[in-house]
Order: sequence, then C-alpha cells, then structure tokens
Amino acid sequence: MSATIRDVARQAGVSVATVSRVINRKGPVREETARRVLEVVERLQYVPHGGARSLTTRRTGVMGVLLPEMHGDFFSELIRGCEQVARPAGYHLLVSGSHSDPAETEDVLQALHGRIDGLVLMMPGPHGERMFRSLPRRMPVVLLNGDDGAGDQGAGDAGAGEGGSAEHDTLRVDNRSGARLAVDHLLDLGHRRIALIAGPEGNVDALQRRLGYREALAARGVEADPELELAGDFREESGFLAGARLADVDPRPTAAFAANDAMAIGCLAALRDRGVRVPEEVSLAGFDDVPMARYVKPSLTTVRVPIAEVGGHAMQRLLQLAAGTGGPPGHQVVQPTLSIRDSTAAVQPAAARSATRTRRES
Repeated sequence: MSATIRDVARQAGVSVATVSRVINRKGPVREETARRVLEVVERLQYVPHGGARSLTTRRTGVMGVLLPEMHGDFFSELIRGCEQVARPAGYHLLVSGSHSDPAETEDVLQALHGRIDGLVLMMPGPHGERMFRSLPRRMPVVLLNGDDGAGDQGAGDAGAGEGGSAEHDTLRVDNRSGARLAVDHLLDLGHRRIALIAGPEGNVDALQRRLGYREALAARGVEADPELELAGDFREESGFLAGARLADVDPRPTAAFAANDAMAIGCLAALRDRGVRVPEEVSLAGFDDVPMARYVKPSLTTVRVPIAEVGGHAMQRLLQLAAGTGGPPGHQVVQPTLSIRDSTAAVQPAAARSATRTRRES
C-alpha cells in the first residue's frame, strides 16, 4: 500500500500542513524540520497525489495544448517546443486535438476546466464569439495563429476579424508575407505560370497564404489564373492529387507553391510518378520547413517557420501568465524566412522543356 501524507507526518513528528509546506516549498519551515520530513519522504517513497496537491496549491502542474490536429510533422514540432519549455518549469502537458471542429473544440475546453493551469490554443479557423465564451474564465490562455483581421479578400472575407481576441495573448505567423517570399522567389527565377496548392477552406493560415500568393503575382503584373489554384487540405494525399492534376494541365505551369510542406511532398511524389522532373520542368516550393523538407529528393525550397520556437514562445508566455507576471495581453507576430534548396530553379526556355519531355517519352 502506498504511503500517505499522514504517514509522513506521523513518522516525521510534524503536522500534515508542515509536510505540505515542505513538499510544495510554500511557507516558513525550519531547515532541520524540512530535512527530517524529506528523509521520511524518501524512506517511505511517498509520491504526492496530484489532485490533493492541487486542492492545497490551487495548481495542477499541467498545461493544456489544444490543436486542430494531432498528426504530422508540424504539430509534432509545435508540441516539442512547448514541452521543452514546460518540463524544466515543472509542468507536464495535456495535449488534445479538436479535428478543426468548433463544436468539438468547445467540448474539449469544457473537459479541461479544473485540470490545467493554462492553455495554448491553436486557432484553425474563425470560430467567432461562441468559441471564446467556452474559454475557461480566469485561466491564462495563449492563442496561436488567430486571424490578422485582414481576412481573405478574394475568398469572401470568411470570418474576418473573428479569429483573434484582444482579451487573450496571441502569437501568429505572418502567413501573407511568407507566401509572398515563396512566390517572389519563383518570379525572380523567371516563372510566370505559377500554380497554387491551397489549404482547406475556412482555415485562417490557408486563407492568408492564398492572399499572399495573389498579392505577389499582382505586384509583378502577373494575372492570377483561377484554374491554377488547386484544392488541398494540408495533407500529403491532397498534395498528391493536386500534383497529378498539375502534371496533366496543358500548358503545364512551370512552378507551383504549396501552402504547406505536407502537400508539397505529396505533389513531389505525384510528379515523380508521372515522370515530371523537379525542378527542371516544374519548380516546387512549400511552407513551414518541417524536418522532412530537408531530406526529400530534391530537397524542398520552403518558407521557414521556426515551429518548435513558436511553441516554446507560447509556453513561455503561458508560464508568465500563470505566475501572475505576464502583464496585459501581448500580441506577437513571427516573421518567416525562405529556405532555398534544390526543388526550385530558373525557368527553362520552352524548347529546352520540350526536349526534356521528348527524352522522357522516348
């Protein structure tokens, strides 16, 4: 049978309250008494019960992380960054996924009441006021990737301005400028017929990246072609399907920008299956710079978001808020950079591309 706090108090000759103060390092305790209590704790191998301790300290020792999905390199890196900061501070993580469903998000938030000391919440889309009413009252919350208020002017302004909250800390990636970096790079290489593999409808990140793609083209006087905006959902399979369509377009685009790396990697596989060479015939760029982007062949040119660092910054801010040292809500914007690798190259003249196709077909 496991030892209890009463067992420790009895053998140390002190009160239960004194044992609690020693274990939780709260309140004055003489050094000799604290040493005697800790010796008994070690001898009995006493482990404080988390629920009982939280009643005394009003702390659970757990931070929540609620994400739209639980699979994929992006979310793994984000969780890793959160954990790297939380664990040294004495916190464990409780991680859950909402499957990008507003109703399920509400259910998870209700279930987390009383179980966590703070929450990192990634916003997949503009959930509106109903979702914000579900946030635990008086609980520290950091929102990831809320809407920047600009919406997507070419997509009906879906939920513009509802993805953020002035009442909570926010940390978001500048998706629009990141998308412009990728498309500007392709334009600098001489590409003018550039396809987009878009993310899911209603997703804040996807909307902003599509807007950045359109803005980059317009700034160079290149008219966007709606036929070259291919549907995707941020998964490898949708990138593969888009790549298969891309290979069959006539005339085929000389470049493509995928709104995340998972779709870019799927697209790369589809083009390879159809004998379309990257970057000789189609240059390809992604977004996120997940670890796998370095190791596919050819290595992927992509917009780099320091994903683990973003998770770490969010958790560090959450710890400050939980400790009461955070001050008023802050709003940080992460500026992405471009990692240029082997999947992009200068556009080939039409004659050279035709010769490449002839050699492949023969």
